[in-house]
Amino acid sequence: MRKHLLIAAFSLAALTAHADEGMWMLTDLQAQNAAVMRDLGLEIPIEQVYSPDGIALKDAVVHFGGGCTAEVISAEGLVLTNHHCGYGAIQQHSSVEHDYLTDGFWAMNREEELPCKGLTITFIDRILDITSYVNEQLKKDEDPEGTNYLSPTYLEKVADRFAQAEKIEITPATKLELKAFYGGNRYYLFVKTVYSDIRMVGAPPSSIGKFGADTDNWMWPRQTGDFSLFRIYAAKDGKPAEYSKDNVPLKVKKHLKISLAGIQEGDFTFIMGFPGRNWRYMISDEVEERMQTTNFMRHHVRGDRQKVLMEQMQKDPAVRIHYASKYASSANYWKNAIGMNEGLVRLKVLDTKRSQQEQLLARGRKIGDDSYQKAFDEIRSIIAHRRDAMYHQQAISEALLMGMDFMRIPSTKKLTEALKSKNREETQAALAILKEEGEKYFDDIRFPEVENLVGKQMLKTYMSYIPEKQRISIFKVIDTRFKGDSDAFIDACFKYSIFGNKANFEKFLRKPTLNKMDKDWMILFKYSIVDGLTQTTQAMKEANQNYDAAHKVWVKGMMDMRQEAGIPIYPDANSTLRLTYGKVASYEPADGVVYDYYTTLKGAMEKEDPDNWEFVVPARLKELYKNGDFGRYAMKNGEMPICFIVDTDNTGGNSGSPVFNGKGELIGTGFDRNYEGLTGDIAFRPSSQRAACVDIRYILFIIDKYAGASHLINELDIVN
Repeated sequence: MRKHLLIAAFSLAALTAHADEGMWMLTDLQAQNAAVMRDLGLEIPIEQVYSPDGIALKDAVVHFGGGCTAEVISAEGLVLTNHHCGYGAIQQHSSVEHDYLTDGFWAMNREEELPCKGLTITFIDRILDITSYVNEQLKKDEDPEGTNYLSPTYLEKVADRFAQAEKIEITPATKLELKAFYGGNRYYLFVKTVYSDIRMVGAPPSSIGKFGADTDNWMWPRQTGDFSLFRIYAAKDGKPAEYSKDNVPLKVKKHLKISLAGIQEGDFTFIMGFPGRNWRYMISDEVEERMQTTNFMRHHVRGDRQKVLMEQMQKDPAVRIHYASKYASSANYWKNAIGMNEGLVRLKVLDTKRSQQEQLLARGRKIGDDSYQKAFDEIRSIIAHRRDAMYHQQAISEALLMGMDFMRIPSTKKLTEALKSKNREETQAALAILKEEGEKYFDDIRFPEVENLVGKQMLKTYMSYIPEKQRISIFKVIDTRFKGDSDAFIDACFKYSIFGNKANFEKFLRKPTLNKMDKDWMILFKYSIVDGLTQTTQAMKEANQNYDAAHKVWVKGMMDMRQEAGIPIYPDANSTLRLTYGKVASYEPADGVVYDYYTTLKGAMEKEDPDNWEFVVPARLKELYKNGDFGRYAMKNGEMPICFIVDTDNTGGNSGSPVFNGKGELIGTGFDRNYEGLTGDIAFRPSSQRAACVDIRYILFIIDKYAGASHLINELDIVN
């Protein structure tokens, strides 16, 4: 009876027993999820999905650039991910003369594949639950502040100790990552191999890969071919190596089979990827804080910046190319913040959280354990004390730190120290470093006139949310020297600062002085921003002093309550490899509105607007559509599929994740969530949350019929 009551009670907590919810650890699949997955439609043994001692599907799922997911789709190291995940690399290779963002890019042979500076792809070799080992080390080691259990620096040392004790082979390309889960109640070690010679192979034009742009972002229905292709290269012995023309495509140990069978409503699917962050164990006060600080600032500050950027990007192709990736990155979570706040209110998530937390508090009272109540009260007190500091820090971060690229000026600290010591050799060395960093800075700040406009808007936006007495110290200068005219201050930065333009910078290098640096507007501005961040961080640090300990107790209580009710548990997302499962499913976002589970090329043609850059359809694609020239990639009814939706539990970082059918075959690539499901980072709603995926048939159609890159199709392992 007790078990049944607990299960009934938890139906209020966002239907946590629903099979589709959960970002599951692969190490727990056999014990927690295998039976349910088989019942839902998994046709292969769970060992073919994940095997700690053998080769499985997991070995073809990779971390792309640290922020997205990708999958290996050929024996020759060909990798598939999203267009928006590869966007930075596409932009890196683009210019006005070779505008791959607009026109797309296809390497028609290996020699044409383009090396991507700074891009990495990471394989997960092993996942080890070493909770017992970590707890033993925590007992042995000194920990005066009681923070070792969550300290990345400390956990890095423990990982090295474990690897040495267990004789785990470490190479220059090996990376050990030991992370805390469930608030520090469990620990998993990830043994990784990192490849750094990654080359761009193919990308559709943005009119396909980014069709719908900001208007359709986070929305359903979608008709975007959000994919791009890269290849992993290695030394001739197969080991990771820095870029070299002598490197060869990696012979991978596992690549995915691709299915052309298509999908139907209710089909079982599962997804593997690297979801970034979610916060399912938040109390209601924390949800309110998120809405009023992080989401509020992302919405309003980024919206103001993007308006300025878009106006300038539409005027000049060179400006558009330069800011394309930066704009897209900013806009993505701008709209996410708007949708999340709307959804949290619409779905009454705060009420759900209050009900959920009351269940745990009631359990504590019933069993005579007041630790949950103490932890809850502590967290509430912390939230109340840190709110003003967090609000201000979010304003500084969004408007002044991330909002203004020109504030990323090189550090002058070493030169200042050298000039003070009057040591000629140290001064020359510091000047050489500053010159090198300055050249990189001016290469990034290619359009100072755009930065000037953005800077003026960002200061106005910051001032509109932060009262005069609380603003960072540079505003005392603006008020006194510039009579409160923030526009005049920004103009002075670009006219007189060392970093305002190249001529000023070169003049300073010829005759550097402490006096010039001490009075430089941009340097003073940067110091003021850093000081503001330091002050708000310190204020939050004091408030947060007991947060981690209280959160650990609270999460442990939630874990115990779920396990007692027979409900499987999973940790919050933290950019580690996870599996989610569910089904292909339509949904009803509102009364009388039904969204089907798939879209077709017909929908793209219906949305076409040649006068709106977001909805331009390439002439070649229109020709293929008009002729019905879809090859073997069409649906049985002759239409060309583009996207479909599944009710799996996804979040940011799942972009590019492989979508599998019950046979473990690739049927699509995840790229987004729906607007109604943006609350999922805090509370999962299976009735309304969907993951949007590009149908693999559309991807192959674009590669083959649109781009004519049939040599890539020949690499793939395709089944019907």
